[in-house]
Amino acid sequence: MDRSKKLTLLVLLVVAVGINYIDRGTLSVAKPDLSKEFQLDDTQMGFLFSAFFWSYALFQIVAGWLVDRYDVKWVYAIGFLVWSVSTAAMGIFSGFWVFFALRLLLGIGESVAYPATSRLLAANYAEEQRGFANALIDAGTKIGPALSTLLGGLVVAHYGWRALFLFVGIGSLLWLIPWLWLVPSEKRRRSEGETIPSSSDTAVPWRDLLKRREVWVTSLGMFCLGYAWYFLVSWLPAYLVEERGFSKEDMAVFGSLPFWAMAVTSLLGGWCSDRWIRGGGTPTRVRKTFLVTGFLLCAVLMVLAVRATEAGRCVALLTAACAALGFYSSNVWAVTQTLAGTAAAGRWTGLQNCIGNLGGVVSPIVTGMIVTRTGSFTLAFTASAAMLLLGAVLYAVLLGRIVPIEWPRRAAETP
Repeated sequence: MDRSKKLTLLVLLVVAVGINYIDRGTLSVAKPDLSKEFQLDDTQMGFLFSAFFWSYALFQIVAGWLVDRYDVKWVYAIGFLVWSVSTAAMGIFSGFWVFFALRLLLGIGESVAYPATSRLLAANYAEEQRGFANALIDAGTKIGPALSTLLGGLVVAHYGWRALFLFVGIGSLLWLIPWLWLVPSEKRRRSEGETIPSSSDTAVPWRDLLKRREVWVTSLGMFCLGYAWYFLVSWLPAYLVEERGFSKEDMAVFGSLPFWAMAVTSLLGGWCSDRWIRGGGTPTRVRKTFLVTGFLLCAVLMVLAVRATEAGRCVALLTAACAALGFYSSNVWAVTQTLAGTAAAGRWTGLQNCIGNLGGVVSPIVTGMIVTRTGSFTLAFTASAAMLLLGAVLYAVLLGRIVPIEWPRRAAETP
């Protein structure tokens, strides 16, 4: 793939993942009004937040197999269509169980995003390019919640929560036009003379993948991230409104600041890591430095934020915490892509994201229960910080060297 096509692909992937996170974050922005209309307590809202991650985590395995088996372009397009329609439907229907089902459907659709993205980056970007490429993708995952909180909060304040779901869901469909028009299929690329290995011929069998310690360390580290990250994505708007006393308009502005900061540091971390590697740093030293430092700083700052007496200081510390986490998130997928290679990137990413998003299953429910029983978010923030500390230990002690794995040469398993 030439440079212009690679750039087009990367831009579309960044936009798609941003939309992905806007869609999944709309419920958190609508929560104060929606919970009143449906008469839902924080425990029930915790289950609604969590429902997305049940199907999203489970279908990571399926999505990883699909992108290793079939043309990534079409797998991604179908998943995108499913998640956009399910988002729009939330602006039409009512009721706890209907929303629960639509959140499950949203998770199924969005499950294709990371396995597809990881496989495309592993196939088209070299080691010294992956830090910044992954940082751009990661920045999209932070810009998404930032826009969801900022613009979504303003839409809810002026037009109501249903308008938010309809606007986001229907508007998202526009992305499919350039994706289908500009991104060539694997069949077309082969017809134009490009050498593209057949996924079904090169994919690493599950039995080889599951034997690797690195797979389980990166997956458990992602669980720790998932717990803390989805705690913030799901509950931060409600925390600012209900415990810190922000108006909806102020929440929209100040609640988006941590995500903007994380997007900036993610780009900075990706650029710095690539530059460090080009200057002679080993991927092991470079990636681990960013992973461990990001987790440790974020954990400390989160604890300080929830204990801050002034609302402004709390927001500043939360912004700094997310900025620290950006250095982690810009490098985490580059680690997986280096270790896995093209032959295993889809399945490894699917498994890692599955386990990581189990944190998204647990975190919203646990937080809802904590807030219901204690009437405070203090313990919830502390639990998230503890998970980040555990993740830092996993990466520092158990991960080992970050070098491409030499997979056994054998025919792929029959699906």
